[in-house]
Amino acid sequence: MKIATASYPLDVLPDWAAYEDKLTAWVSEAVDAGADLLVFPEYAAMELATLAGLDVAGDLEASLFAVADRLADADALHAHLASAHGVHILAGSGPAADALPEGVTRPVNRARLFAPSGAVGVQDKQIMTRFEAEEWDVVPGGPLQLFETSLGKIGILICYDSEFPLLGRALAEADILLVPSVTEAMSGYSRVRIGAQARALENQCVTVMSSVVGAAAWSPAVDISTGAGGIFGPPDRGFPETGVIALGELNVPGWVYGEVDLDVIAAVRADGVVLNRRHWTLQQGRADPVTVTRLA
Repeated sequence: MKIATASYPLDVLPDWAAYEDKLTAWVSEAVDAGADLLVFPEYAAMELATLAGLDVAGDLEASLFAVADRLADADALHAHLASAHGVHILAGSGPAADALPEGVTRPVNRARLFAPSGAVGVQDKQIMTRFEAEEWDVVPGGPLQLFETSLGKIGILICYDSEFPLLGRALAEADILLVPSVTEAMSGYSRVRIGAQARALENQCVTVMSSVVGAAAWSPAVDISTGAGGIFGPPDRGFPETGVIALGELNVPGWVYGEVDLDVIAAVRADGVVLNRRHWTLQQGRADPVTVTRLA
């Protein structure tokens, strides 16, 4: 299959038609390039807040609910485009305030995966960054999901979630892990990219990182973003020696494309130079307890 992952800039939208035109143009470009799976980044939906005016978009609390109020419309557009073009689309995540898990009363950070059949999978972020938890009051949502699709088994680790090995291991059956992200600084981009590459190594799978790029001065939440789309695999048989299948130029908007073969993933899991995924359990009993040896 061919995967398109986005280095995506956020815009001030004068009206809904502008959003329709933008998304349609992005999807059409990837489809024309032959993409089967399109991956938009974390909090890409925040540009929807500008439809309520820059005063609302510039208010942390108000922007949460302005986007949440528009998600159903955005989902309908994504569903239409996925069906019309026969592709799978991971919509840019955004704050959701409906269909929350029991006991959750604040918005969650939610990504949605649209299949050409009309089926939709929903994945909420699991672990909040300090900004999300301490300043924005976005909270963890529902549990991890594994989506069985015509493109293979797909899991989603939203940004910071990709930095936690046990979350990745919970999705060990996934052929492809999608990592939509938004990171302010180069250090943040590096953390998520390292996390995505580590999950590809451990699970002997493909990880797909998408990024918000550029300035959005109207938003205190996503005012400046540093990143690039990237597609990664394990540095092993059938994959590049670096594990980097494709990597975009830093902060340059556009699609990044890579070819992925599920048979190659299966082959490296069965007979790789190393077998990280199979050998995960060999850590048990060797990581705990640690023997402390004094050398002074």
